[in-house]
Amino acid sequence: MKNIAIFASGNGSNAEQISRHFSQKSAVKVKLILTNNPTAGVIERAERLGIISVIFDRNTFYFSDEIINTLKENQIDLIVLAGFLWLVPNNILQEFKGRIVNIHPALLPKYGGKGMYGNYVHQAVIA
Repeated sequence: MKNIAIFASGNGSNAEQISRHFSQKSAVKVKLILTNNPTAGVIERAERLGIISVIFDRNTFYFSDEIINTLKENQIDLIVLAGFLWLVPNNILQEFKGRIVNIHPALLPKYGGKGMYGNYVHQAVIA
């Protein structure tokens, strides 16, 4: 079985759809949903779906191996960035090289950075 971890920062509608899709597959499982936002809607969605959620802060994400250790302990094979708004640090990029997919916001790096979410991305593309 392949295990997926989804990183999301907001409401989590994409994370829920991915989780529901793979809940019907025996070879793939969404095992973790991770977020940097303690008030994100994705936390409630994870709970409703029976998926472990992990909430972390900036120091944990950028200056420790806690997230990598959590991913390893849960035997994560693939990371999906589904509306995750922070840049992924090098230690995670190296550990999961070739095993990270970014689905949203999908217009990175050109339209990324602070404040680039939701309709702001669409407005920037049109401009």
